[in-house]
Amino acid sequence: MSRQHPLIGITGNYGEKGCELADGYYLSVLRAGGTPVAIPPHDNHEALLSLLDTLDGILFSGGGDINPLLMGEEPLPQLCNVCPQRDAAEFFLAREAFHRQIPMLGICRGTQVMAAALGGKVFQDIYVQDNGARIKHTQDMPRHYASHTISIQDGSLLQSIFGSEQKFPVNSFHHQAVSEAGPHLKVSAVSPDGIIEAIESSEHKALLGVQWHPECFILGGDETMMPLFRWFTEEASIFAQAKHIHKNAIILDSHCDTPMFFTDNNEENSRMFGTRTDRILVDLPKMTEGHLDAAIMVAYLPQGERTEKAYRAATAQTDLLLTQIEKIVEANYDRVGLAETADDIMRLKAQGRKAILRGIENGYAIGRDLHLLEHFRQRGIVYMTLCHNGDNDICDSARGNAEHGGLSAFGREVVQEMNRLGIIVDMSHAAETSFYDVLELSSAPIVCSHSSARALCDHPRNLTDDQMRALAKRDGVAQITVYHGFLSTDGTATIVDAVDHLCHAAQVMGVEHVGLGTDFDGDGGVPGLADASEIINFTRHLLHRHFTEEDIRLIMGGNFLRVMEACNRLKTIQQLI
Repeated sequence: MSRQHPLIGITGNYGEKGCELADGYYLSVLRAGGTPVAIPPHDNHEALLSLLDTLDGILFSGGGDINPLLMGEEPLPQLCNVCPQRDAAEFFLAREAFHRQIPMLGICRGTQVMAAALGGKVFQDIYVQDNGARIKHTQDMPRHYASHTISIQDGSLLQSIFGSEQKFPVNSFHHQAVSEAGPHLKVSAVSPDGIIEAIESSEHKALLGVQWHPECFILGGDETMMPLFRWFTEEASIFAQAKHIHKNAIILDSHCDTPMFFTDNNEENSRMFGTRTDRILVDLPKMTEGHLDAAIMVAYLPQGERTEKAYRAATAQTDLLLTQIEKIVEANYDRVGLAETADDIMRLKAQGRKAILRGIENGYAIGRDLHLLEHFRQRGIVYMTLCHNGDNDICDSARGNAEHGGLSAFGREVVQEMNRLGIIVDMSHAAETSFYDVLELSSAPIVCSHSSARALCDHPRNLTDDQMRALAKRDGVAQITVYHGFLSTDGTATIVDAVDHLCHAAQVMGVEHVGLGTDFDGDGGVPGLADASEIINFTRHLLHRHFTEEDIRLIMGGNFLRVMEACNRLKTIQQLI
């Protein structure tokens, strides 16, 4: 269960008495249903990370100026008091909370911290920069009264919180302000003179910053600003529930192409996977941040020539990629292990380790040699995608020339042998004719490891509603993918589109037959679900769409594990016959 009162960390100001926290911050959080805790500024990163692991939300409070050196600037004469210790701690917290999808609310200085920490910029003094502020931004009246108005952007999160009014009265106590929102945030309100008054996530995350001081209003008995704090505590509660689900369920991504980025240097590959890097979307830190338990890494092969020489090269390349996967796991053995079954994944999770499973994308890897299936099963693969972009000797591709009219005679042998060996048959990339041939032939459930809904995006790689219904009748699973070209015809997809595709598939097939196969590192990834660290953000969106905890357990891994277990049971039965 989620916390009844989500735990909200509030950064403390630094004054004459050390760490200080004004009443309005914690009283507003309490009134909204949260449990506030103060965060003093310090440089113990290990302690700060441990704290973040317990928090459901973080509120960056107001206070002194931000040191311009942190943004590569020299100080202007108008710069007031700075606290380097506080700046360093809060920049660190903002970046790490962002990686972990923790809901954030910034107030005044806190808004500037969020922007600067995430790649934006801040005016040192609004009166001498940007042609100068043209209204007074530091009021002399009591703090719980408004002093000027702001204009709220249509369609913004801020508008959804406060209603449809575009003009909104706020108080004001600042001479610094956000000058550029940066790559992860967007402007949602401005003052009459154009100063940025609010920023929010451009990636459908729970991030919002306001330049005014909403916490002051409750001190005067005015609840005008309470919708902001209620939104924040609700998002923190949703995040707490998402963490609870991820802690108690198996969270699995059924398709990622990370081995495409591996080189011949196994040590380099192991370091790349073991540390947070921009080079790949699935690494151990990102899996940890996103609370992702298991990822199926595939040995991907583009469709090539169909000659004996080319087949030998394809098989050798597949073996090499599988070895590279094994090497990165071996080098990071304390944090990750290889898995082939649901029991393996659960055992690794109980040990506090992530699970890496192996797959093959494109049956081109076996050429025309049926015996290679047993070789690759012994190497640990859990599924094989029968084809890629182009027909092969097994079947027709969705991007092929209908060479066989579906499965070839050899393809029928391949499916039956995969059933015998307990290898899941994956029909992503396949033509509809191939899909239906396999569905009729296979004695085990099949999957589409990374496919979306054609009803929402008319692409031959996506599944029609009829395919989805047929797949569900045979107890198969369609794993929605997050490649933008399969989510939206205009190529501007976000996490909202990915959730729309999953909701459509769940409505057509039933929640017991859908899942998530991101295609990370194979062009998959959209704003809001851009890498493995953002997997828990997908869960947050599912909760907003009113999926139950049990629904999400099935979607985020349970359904795919059921197919794995069914294929292994069939293998055992056939061995006994």
